[in-house]
Amino acid sequence: MTKHKILIVEDERIVAKDIKGSLKNFGYEVVDIVVTGEDAIKLAQESTPDLVLMDIMLKGQLNGIDAARYIRDNLKIPVVFLTAYADENTLQNAKLTEPFGYIIKPFEDAELHSTIQMAIYRFEMERKLIERQQWLSTILKSISDAVIVTDKAGAITFVNPVAETLTGWPNAEALGKNLFEIYKIIDDKGEGLANQMISELIKDDMYIHRPNQLLVSRNEDIIPVDTVLTNLADSHNDVSGSVVVIRDITKRLEDEAKKIESFEKLRMALGGVIQAMAHTVEKRDPYTAGHQRRVSDLARTIAEEMDLTSDMVEGVRLAGVVHDVGKIAIPSEILSKPGVLSDLEFNLVKKHPEVGYDILKNIEFPWPIADIVIQHHERIDGSGYPKGLTADKLLLESKILA
Repeated sequence: MTKHKILIVEDERIVAKDIKGSLKNFGYEVVDIVVTGEDAIKLAQESTPDLVLMDIMLKGQLNGIDAARYIRDNLKIPVVFLTAYADENTLQNAKLTEPFGYIIKPFEDAELHSTIQMAIYRFEMERKLIERQQWLSTILKSISDAVIVTDKAGAITFVNPVAETLTGWPNAEALGKNLFEIYKIIDDKGEGLANQMISELIKDDMYIHRPNQLLVSRNEDIIPVDTVLTNLADSHNDVSGSVVVIRDITKRLEDEAKKIESFEKLRMALGGVIQAMAHTVEKRDPYTAGHQRRVSDLARTIAEEMDLTSDMVEGVRLAGVVHDVGKIAIPSEILSKPGVLSDLEFNLVKKHPEVGYDILKNIEFPWPIADIVIQHHERIDGSGYPKGLTADKLLLESKILA
């Protein structure tokens, strides 16, 4: 186990030697004994001890309090004060240096050892906490979303670079301000939502997710954002602050708009393909032409009356336009034959749903056109063709078309 290194700063030689002996007996390494504040700083810089035992009253220009302050601020080494002067004024001045302990002379060896152990432990815990805070701060600064942290009163304690850019508020200016001075959210009518979100955060306890909001920046820019507000809880489960994560969704909305535009163009193109197929069949069979249009119009009307979605209505309409496209494989003399068809001819005509399915199945429609077409001569009681499907196996669109 590595010995902890101790620097003794004590201008009474006899006391210093006694302390040194005690420390060695407890297994510490004493790097040196110095008698002035100036030497304490110099040796602390050179030897980097784990702890400094510092007498408050020292010879030289620097007293123990001033030397301790420098060592704490610049060298980050814990200091424990030794003093025979326990008056209130001295202790108050010493407290300002945030020492890790006091030992009032005279003292017992056990008291010296326990004070040093507690000071080193506390220093290590604080160092680990600082390192963790720095680690978390680095992570928050590198996150691609905007992050704002507040205390329990709603005052801002941290703003990462993305939040600085998004809100227009630099971290230095935002610190201490109320969250909703920086994080200004409005609805689509321009009305503020801060009070609503505060009440919801209190009511919902720990977490709020609000998508598709509008953030007003310091420059009055309006930015679409998704927001998550989370309360932080302390060890007693009391609210100790909040974390606000804000994502700029401008690009996502732009991409979605482009997708919608592309989808609409695709729908139009596919609609053109369907119309072209229908015209091909119509040229071979004038009856089919009028029949397909009538079926399409009627199916659309039924779908609308059933209050189906506009997308389903469009799928039904287009399926109606091409539901007989499979007849393109049937000889025109059969299609236009006057009178009754023979069994052989009728069986050939009954193949047209399957032929239509084969024609359409590899076209990537946003609707189940091929499945609707192959089912359009099925019946809910299973008496239809080509597969004799019953109601539970049929698409709703197919039932409408049939």
